[in-house]
Amino acid sequence: MTLTFKDTEEIREIVHEEIEEKTKNLPTKDEFFTKMDEVMGELKTIREEQTVIGHRVSNHEDRITKLERKQALA
Repeated sequence: MTLTFKDTEEIREIVHEEIEEKTKNLPTKDEFFTKMDEVMGELKTIREEQTVIGHRVSNHEDRITKLERKQALA
């Protein structure tokens, strides 16, 4: 028994419907890249803030160390 053209078309339609059903909740390419741009922008901001905060912590640590030394000598 061989498949007819009609059989292959029915199979193609069933497969197409299944794929549509499985992927209906996925974002479109544009939606995905728009969201990724937002996420990457936020990530960049967070990394920049961490650099600034890291510098501040280092500065505070240096100042505390100096004050502790002065306190120990007094």
